[in-house]
Order: sequence, then C-alpha cells, then structure tokens
Amino acid sequence: MKNHIDMTFYQKEIQLSSRTRGYHLITDEIIQAIPELKNINVGQLQVFIKHTSASLTINENADPTVRLDFETHINKMIPEDMPYYKHDYEGSDDMPAHIKASMLGCSVSIPVTNGKLNLGIWQGIYLGEHRNYGGSRRVVITAFGN
Repeated sequence: MKNHIDMTFYQKEIQLSSRTRGYHLITDEIIQAIPELKNINVGQLQVFIKHTSASLTINENADPTVRLDFETHINKMIPEDMPYYKHDYEGSDDMPAHIKASMLGCSVSIPVTNGKLNLGIWQGIYLGEHRNYGGSRRVVITAFGN
C-alpha cells in the first residue's frame, strides 16, 4: 500500500514596479500577489525572475545599510568598463549586470509552514536591480504543498 499525498499548486506571473539600481526588498509584494499561500500547511514557494540583468536573493530585511553595502561590494567585485568586455551594446552596466545576475541567481525557494513563508526573523527577498535603467521586472511565483 502506497501513501498518497495530495499537493496543490498555485502559480502567478506578476510585474514588479521599476526600481533604481541596487537591492530592494520585495517580500511583501510577493506575499500580496499570492494570497493562496494561506491554503498551504506544508510546502514551498519559488520565485523566479524572467530577466538576465536582475537577480533574486535572500538576506537582511531590517537594516537598509546592508542593501547599500551589497551594492557597493558587488560593484567592486564586478566593475563596469572593463576593457575585455565585448557585450556592451546597451551601455557600460550591461555586461556587469549579466555577471551579477548569474552570480546571485534567478530564483529563490522558501519553505511554507501554516500558510506563511518560513523565513528567519531577519530574512527578506531581495530584487537585485543591476541596470541603471532596468525597467519593470517580471517574476513567476509558484507555491505548492498540502
């Protein structure tokens, strides 16, 4: 006899508002976009960004200086205007934005427990906007569980 667990899946694609270059907390926007989360006792939430010059990550949600330090440090690690960059059709922030996005990643997964994201007390979802004028970004939100 096999155990059978019914899983429910919810998926939405939303457009985030345009943001300046840097790191921005989007946790509340994600939660508001998927009220069905409350129907999941045990499960997972995945957020995937459909862009190659912006990223998603999880980090400090309380002190905004963390986000400033993130931006400062990653810009030192991956500077603009390097003479070996060939892909610069859209400006000096173009290729560095792609590298930053690949380093940080295009998705995050978070446990869902009793209808809520099971993040640590100081954790939030960041949008890493790596372009000077990146525009609005689209994310796919998938929640599943039972």
